Amino acid sequence: MSIELRNRLFEQLDQLVLIDPHTHINALDPSSHTLADILGYHYYTELSHSAGMPKEQIEEEGISEKEKVGRLIENFGPITNTIQYSWFIEMAQRLLDFDGDSVDASNWEALYDSAAEKMAADDWTETVFQKSGLEAVFLTNDFDDPLEDFDTSKYIPCLRTDDLVFHLTNPRTAVRLQEATDVNVTNVTSAREAIRKLFDHFTSKGAKACAISLPPTFAPVQVSDARAETALSNVLSKGTDADEADQRAVSNFIFWTLAENCRAYHLPFDLMIGVNRKVFPAGVFQGQDLYDSRVSLIQYKDLFNAFPDVTFPVSVLASVTNQELVSYSWIFPNVVANGHWWYSNTPTFIQHDCAARLEAVPRTKQIGYYSDMYKMEFALPKFAMYKRILAKVLAENFVIDRKWTEEAAVQLGTELLRGNVETIFHVGK
Repeated sequence: MSIELRNRLFEQLDQLVLIDPHTHINALDPSSHTLADILGYHYYTELSHSAGMPKEQIEEEGISEKEKVGRLIENFGPITNTIQYSWFIEMAQRLLDFDGDSVDASNWEALYDSAAEKMAADDWTETVFQKSGLEAVFLTNDFDDPLEDFDTSKYIPCLRTDDLVFHLTNPRTAVRLQEATDVNVTNVTSAREAIRKLFDHFTSKGAKACAISLPPTFAPVQVSDARAETALSNVLSKGTDADEADQRAVSNFIFWTLAENCRAYHLPFDLMIGVNRKVFPAGVFQGQDLYDSRVSLIQYKDLFNAFPDVTFPVSVLASVTNQELVSYSWIFPNVVANGHWWYSNTPTFIQHDCAARLEAVPRTKQIGYYSDMYKMEFALPKFAMYKRILAKVLAENFVIDRKWTEEAAVQLGTELLRGNVETIFHVGK
């Protein structure tokens, strides 16, 4: 009964047309051109490297895209058990018409050539949108992105602010900010004016969120204008040589100013919490960062209390932090549990975390999933994975255990997958 029920629920959820609320898609080049764009995704390179493939073979300068794909696939044996390999096979089957259950040395070249031919079609991106059941995707836009030459109703801008908060010590960041806003940031007043202009620009182009990735050491607090003035002056003049306390004060001032503008412009502020950068410096590109279980959402209590009218969709890097996120979403009206990010984006963790959220957090305060993808082809297998897990949780925990009707279970799943994205980010209606 359970498997048949799960399948029925999945089939209904799989009919939904979705808006992906967090991606790294380039709106000017959204889909892949060859399998190298797919297998160059850090999951595949870091897993292959972890399993023994030398970094030099993966990142050798000058090798062709086809040669790189061949090297990776011929070393895929140790990672065929992973969910990431399953994504690749499902993607190949459902998007590229691949007839098989594995890709190896015997068949990869034919798949490569066939994929390149399909991806060269003028309508390939639209084909991927349709087969993936997607209406629109959120972007991750640098603060100085002009946001031009693409449909902002389909590729929805999102203001990414990491550089502003953590990298004003880099002179190039200040130059970029001046070029984007026509404001020369020299003090607190001009910094506020520059950030306001960024929000003007982004909201005029249809932006629906502000976002930032945060290290486990960050604990946002409000700093006085006088303290911010001194710290900002030192950071702008001394750069990375500025006192660490001044750098921290500037980060807090800029972050707090971003939150104030989110309130003024009615934008949710996505917080992606817990990344330690370059833990493994010898790793492959984008395969160097890890979580830190010492992170706690208590570090954000001042922020959540100070901005009750700002919605904070919160992503945590690892499942070990999920219970705390559940509790904060349970208590704080402005905290939303958001997706299953990075190292928690595997079925076992998703099932546990999804079930916990559904049992404890109001149904209107959960964003079920986002792809975090860099190329459009990943939406289909990633969302399919989540929908299968969601169908399992709904079937077993709600229809069987709590005697819900199938219709009620599908309605709940629909809220997680689509409805809450619409209401929280004000899109799609």
